[in-house]
Amino acid sequence: MMQERKRQTESNTVSNIPKPSAAPPIQKSEADPPVNPGKPRNLGNILQEFGQTCRIMNDELQKVIIGQTPVIQQLMAAIFTRGHCLLEGVPGLAKTLMVSTLARILDVRFKRIQFTPDLMPSDITGTNVLDEDAQGHRSFRFVEGPVFTSILLADEINRTPPKTQSALLQAMQEREITVGQTTYPLPEPFFVIATQNPIEQEGTYPLPEAQLDRFMFNIKVDYPTLEEEERILSSTTRGESAEIKKILNGRLILNLQKLVSSVAVSQYIVQYVARLVRATRPGDPSAPELIKEFVDWGAGPRAGQYLIHAGKAFAAMEGRFSVAVEDIKKAAIPVLCHRISTNFQAQAEGYTREAVIQKLLTLVSAPPVDKYER
Repeated sequence: MMQERKRQTESNTVSNIPKPSAAPPIQKSEADPPVNPGKPRNLGNILQEFGQTCRIMNDELQKVIIGQTPVIQQLMAAIFTRGHCLLEGVPGLAKTLMVSTLARILDVRFKRIQFTPDLMPSDITGTNVLDEDAQGHRSFRFVEGPVFTSILLADEINRTPPKTQSALLQAMQEREITVGQTTYPLPEPFFVIATQNPIEQEGTYPLPEAQLDRFMFNIKVDYPTLEEEERILSSTTRGESAEIKKILNGRLILNLQKLVSSVAVSQYIVQYVARLVRATRPGDPSAPELIKEFVDWGAGPRAGQYLIHAGKAFAAMEGRFSVAVEDIKKAAIPVLCHRISTNFQAQAEGYTREAVIQKLLTLVSAPPVDKYER
């Protein structure tokens, strides 16, 4: 009797506990991202964001540099693929201003070296100095040179002798320098952007082929159009300075370099690049008659590597997953121009290196695509 009364009391107690009401639906605002924050983003979303970042960088550069869109694209492609650039153009085309503005947008360390005939290698790499403390003990201390930076502007690089030019060889390739018996790593990211004047050749020292091959792009900076020059004259004579926003930093640049390297390259593109590079060599059986007649020596395997890297960068900047043949053709002239040597016959008939490469792109066809039967 007592147990039955106890069970009835427990049942009444449970029935008196209020049941929890249903959770109200979550109200999403229009500002919330449509993607689930707990779900990882796919490569397509990341590449779209990367393309948007490149467009923002271009807009910021256009506040100071009017026009020169292909030059800006090639500079950004080199930065996102750990490459170096050689800017070639007549004085007054804002080459130095373009590089310094790009460094402000990237928010990285920037240093400039004005190359002169009396410049020494230690003025670039740094040197050991003798220090003496209060107790009279002497020791050598390494003083870093301007090469210890993220963006190094080598202004008028052909104004200094080869002994000083060679100070950048190890820095550009191994990203380190050796002073005495000690090797010092350079900061990451690290880029060398050199400029030279193609007109005046008195008192200049042309870069050796080994150093030219270290540059990913040889970028030709041309004159602006009439409309662009009118805008330049209007904006630069007001005494106003544009405010530049910082878009990236060193850590983000390193992450974006990994992103660009992950862009897919098919075997079809690899075969096309190999055909194109081998066609620049006069001694190769696949070289057309144009190359055998006008070229003394062609490009090496490093040219093919840079063509693929540049194709990856151009594809990623447009938000695409893989490299297309058009990306390789876009990079062909700045990558191959300083890696082939035309002979006197080409000069006599008015064939520049750019014209030879442009003609070569029409002669070298893409490899055939295998068709699968049903």
